Amino acid sequence: MTTLLFHHDSSARHDTGQGHPERPDRIRAVMGALSADAFADLDRREAPQAEPGQLSRAHSARFVEALLNAVPAEGRVRVDPDTVMSADSGEASLRAAGAMVAAVDAVMAGDADNAFCAVRPPGHHAEAERSMGFCLFNNVAVGALHAREELGADRVAVVDFDVHHGNGTQAMFEADPSLFFASTHEFPLYPGTGRAEETGCGNVVNVPLRPGSGSAEFRAGMERGVFPALKAFAPDLILVSAGFDAHERDPLATLRLVEDDYAWVTEKLCGIADEVCGGRLIATLEGGYDLDALSASVAAHVGVLMTA
Repeated sequence: MTTLLFHHDSSARHDTGQGHPERPDRIRAVMGALSADAFADLDRREAPQAEPGQLSRAHSARFVEALLNAVPAEGRVRVDPDTVMSADSGEASLRAAGAMVAAVDAVMAGDADNAFCAVRPPGHHAEAERSMGFCLFNNVAVGALHAREELGADRVAVVDFDVHHGNGTQAMFEADPSLFFASTHEFPLYPGTGRAEETGCGNVVNVPLRPGSGSAEFRAGMERGVFPALKAFAPDLILVSAGFDAHERDPLATLRLVEDDYAWVTEKLCGIADEVCGGRLIATLEGGYDLDALSASVAAHVGVLMTA
């Protein structure tokens, strides 16, 4: 099995300022974990910059232009109370989305079985006309729509196990029956969306987990809610919003997952991908704010991608 790793150094130059939880040390911790001997066989590739036309499938062209024009020449600016840009944030955000596009191209072409995009800023909160929640562009949605519009994928699924609900992805997908979105997340919690009753046009599955939930609740939600619906949707490609902030040590939430839970869900998703779409699966980094928990969880996740 061949697993691709997409990354670019600009991810570490996206400077959110002292004390911000979505900080450059996150990607340094991830890449440090993936430098271990166990990951020597990863096919490492440079993440390219997404083109404006690729971004504007998920976002309006007006929004894309305005956001990139707002990147400061020096210092930092706030897009919203939580979301910050510095001088290198434009390149980092373009390469975060571009990593997904390149990974989709490679996996759909059969160059690899699966891929992991080690990038920041994250993306799943970004809406069509709005950056929010540490996210500038919606990387996973850009990849999904590229697969459909450019590569002929009839049906694309996104599974999101970040502790926060992927409101931006859901908003982009919920009226389109060729797209599928499923999420497990703590509820109530930022951004306040993701109730079980939010089902789109029958293509959205939300599994809200009560604060303090752990492995048993997470696995039951996946087994009972997400996996059957994903199999029934039978996508041509599975994309994963891989946030690791449901870990018990994460400071921004209260779920109690451990590394083994991420290995388990990755193995299950790879199995479904083998069953319905020739193993085609691509994951992109979303949240995860305790550095030790993040690095260990990413190692567990990518380790399964390489062997499942």
